[in-house]
Amino acid sequence: MLKKIISGGQTGADQAALDAAIKLGLPHGGWIPKGRPTEDGKFSDKYKLREMPTKSYPKRTEQNVIDSDGTLIITHGKLTGGSKLTQKVAKKHDRPCIHINLNETLLFMASSEINSWIIENGIEVLNVAGSRASKDPKIYKEVFHIVEGAVLLGLVKANASDNLNDYKMDDIDQIIEDIISELPLGEKVSMANMNKEAVEVLQSVFDLYIKSKIGSEHEEEYTVIMKALWERLQETHKLKVVK
Repeated sequence: MLKKIISGGQTGADQAALDAAIKLGLPHGGWIPKGRPTEDGKFSDKYKLREMPTKSYPKRTEQNVIDSDGTLIITHGKLTGGSKLTQKVAKKHDRPCIHINLNETLLFMASSEINSWIIENGIEVLNVAGSRASKDPKIYKEVFHIVEGAVLLGLVKANASDNLNDYKMDDIDQIIEDIISELPLGEKVSMANMNKEAVEVLQSVFDLYIKSKIGSEHEEEYTVIMKALWERLQETHKLKVVK
C-alpha cells in the first residue's frame, strides 16, 4: 500500500503530486536542488523536501529515483527534457517506471492504471515527475486529480471486504454507508469539497468497489450511487465558511 509520495518540487506535475499527498494526509518529501529553486522562485519551506548539496537538477532527479520504490511520469505527449531523463535514470537503476501520456489516456482511467501498477510492483514510496507548468499549463490540475484518485482507489481496495456482500439495489443507502464508514476522515472531507467535475474524474475510483458490492449486472447504477455518495458527504463533511 502506498505510504509516501515524493518529487523534485518543480512547478506542474511535481508540485501537484505533493499537494495531493498533503490534502489526503499522506506523508510527502523528496530532494530538491540546493537553494530550493523552481521556475517560480524559491520553493516554500512548508514542503518537506531536502536540499541536495548541489544545484544540479539531474542529480536531484537521480536521488529521487533511488529513494523511491517506483517512478510515475505524467505528461501530455512523448517524454522530453527532464521527464525523459527521469525515465532513463529509472532504467539505469532498474526501478519500476510508468509513463502516463494524457494525450492517449483518459483522466479517469489514469488513476486506475496507476493504482494497479502500484499494487503490482509493491510500491510504498512513489516518486512523481512530469511536465513543468510553463510548458503545460493544464498539467498541475490533471496530475492533482489523477494522483488523488490513485490514492483513494488504493484505500478503497485495501478496505474492501474479502467476503463480498450480497446487496440488492434496494440497499443503496447501505452501500453508501459502508463506503463512508471505510473512508478515513480526510478522504471524506476531500470528496465532500470537490466540485462536480472532480467527482466525475474519480468515478472509476469507486466503480470497482461498488462492483464488489452489487455485482456487474447493476453497472448502470454505479453513477447513481457515486452521485448519492457525493451528495451525502456534502451534507455531513462539507467545510463551511465562518463569517
